[in-house]
Amino acid sequence: MSSACAGISHNLNGQRLGRKGRVTRERILAAAMDLIEADEQPVTLARVARHAALGMTSVYNYFPGMTELLLAVLEPVMATAEDDYLCVLRQPWPDDELFEWCQKFVVAYHGFWLRHSRLLHLRNALADQHDVQMVAHRIRSSRPVVALLVRQMSEEPIGLGPHTSMATILMIAIERSVTIVTNPELRRLVGIEPELSEDRYLVPGARLVQMAISDARSESRSDLEGNA
Repeated sequence: MSSACAGISHNLNGQRLGRKGRVTRERILAAAMDLIEADEQPVTLARVARHAALGMTSVYNYFPGMTELLLAVLEPVMATAEDDYLCVLRQPWPDDELFEWCQKFVVAYHGFWLRHSRLLHLRNALADQHDVQMVAHRIRSSRPVVALLVRQMSEEPIGLGPHTSMATILMIAIERSVTIVTNPELRRLVGIEPELSEDRYLVPGARLVQMAISDARSESRSDLEGNA
């Protein structure tokens, strides 16, 4: 968790963090991650304080609420997104290998969610409850994927164009499907048995991405030929 503390110089009372302060903050973050990963019980500041063997005052010196604590826990996790799945999107996807690359991306994105599922589900649950900071975090984390999907489609600038709209819809669909297959409770609610392979959703997701990119490329080529 040290990377989550590297850019923090003061606590919420304006006191400069020395070694002891940084260690305390790291203890809080480590305790929060332990509780998130350990069980399905609600994670509260009080539970985090007890797990870190600290008083509530110590916790409030660094985090005014659960949203701020979860954002700090998310920071080093989201820093791994580049190596986990964004690097796949940065590769050129040739037409004759398009499905294979689409599948590689969807599987990599699913793997990222699987490794951090409870933390990401907590973020999305708060975002669905209109927590403004978590909504903003969810949007920020999706923007690189949308931009790189558009790059796979065409030379369209990121903005309000049709390929940006399609990439946004793809991102929403992929995240929702991955949310379902990495959450046992959601799987139960929608009738996905524990032994049922995630491929039931991941392969169609890859096909959807393939069709969208292929269609966008064909459209772009037609436009170029028409302007030639």
